[in-house]
Amino acid sequence: MLRRSLFMSTTAAAIAVSAPVAADDTVTVGFVMSFSGWFQPIDASTIRGARLAIEDINAAGGVLGRQIEIVEFDNRSEPALGADGAIEVIDQGAVAILFPSDFDFGAPGAFIAQDAGVISLSSASDPSFGVQGIGSFAYSISNAAQSQGALLAEWAYNEMGWRTAYTLLDTTIAFTNSLCAAFDRRWAELAGQDALLGSDTFRNDDPTISSQVTRISGLSEAPEVIMLCSYAPGGPSAIRQLRAAGLDQPIMTGESMDGDYWIGAVPGLSNFFVVNYGSFVGDDPNPDVNDFFARYAEVFDRQPDVSYGIRGYSLFQAWARAAERAGSFDAEAVAAELDRFENEPLAIGPTTFTPDLHIATTRPMTVMQAQDGAFSALGTFAPETVHLD
Repeated sequence: MLRRSLFMSTTAAAIAVSAPVAADDTVTVGFVMSFSGWFQPIDASTIRGARLAIEDINAAGGVLGRQIEIVEFDNRSEPALGADGAIEVIDQGAVAILFPSDFDFGAPGAFIAQDAGVISLSSASDPSFGVQGIGSFAYSISNAAQSQGALLAEWAYNEMGWRTAYTLLDTTIAFTNSLCAAFDRRWAELAGQDALLGSDTFRNDDPTISSQVTRISGLSEAPEVIMLCSYAPGGPSAIRQLRAAGLDQPIMTGESMDGDYWIGAVPGLSNFFVVNYGSFVGDDPNPDVNDFFARYAEVFDRQPDVSYGIRGYSLFQAWARAAERAGSFDAEAVAAELDRFENEPLAIGPTTFTPDLHIATTRPMTVMQAQDGAFSALGTFAPETVHLD
């Protein structure tokens, strides 16, 4: 299959020259993830993608001649339990750990891993999951929230020709705060300070955003686009309330509302746009992405409902390549190789890490649209200007 050949094309040579190792020797990695609780739907596809990568890696001979074994810990969607999970899987020999797809959820365990000299892998879209926040052994495969906010501002202004906007921010998690802040900053640079007609906040578990809807409806000039920074279930609830109030203008958002697993909460949703890591419905501009999701559906006997699987796959694809090149599972050696990645061709796309930045900022993303309750891809776009400060 395509993804297996993609992995083998860059690792087979290294595997071939690895020192002989007993066939039953293994290397352990940990999954400290939300296997249950409200965050489980967000982590589920990342977990499946990681499993698929490990299957491919093992089929190709493993890493340094060793088959990868997985040990798991369920944080039950409680961030603090991540620290307990990290301790448990490290005690079982984990040399790399997959953590949840959000800084707030992944950081407690990643700090433990950093102190223990273990590589942390995540899809958190926060540069703090890296050198700036966790330490030199923490890496995210995602595009930074700041990158996504800038991309959406540029796409709205340059591609769609919209000139006025309103931001609606769910303040519950770090990602959404950074996403809206980056959008606001880039939008002001492109369209001018007066082009942001207003902003408002809510929390994901608020039962209603009626006051926010009233303020938007009462503007003397209706915004051409609403930038919504949220996630399910609060995000879909907010959209439903906006549409019920007759606010039918385009709504944009970042990867936290990727996927159609929640779309039933907003029947017939249209004029909705989201950035993600590839079209999970089979129409991505990159045929390799379409092949990946077709294989995902075949292996797991279910259609993907979100793009996150390609993130999980790419995390272990990256770790395995770095370990092979390092000739070691030692965290310092593996990190040194990861820090040499420059447009490394991974399933998720060209990926660059440096000693100072362990997250993507300029890698292209796919813009998806929902019309009449169905998603389709519009194209791939990359931001021109990203501020991480």
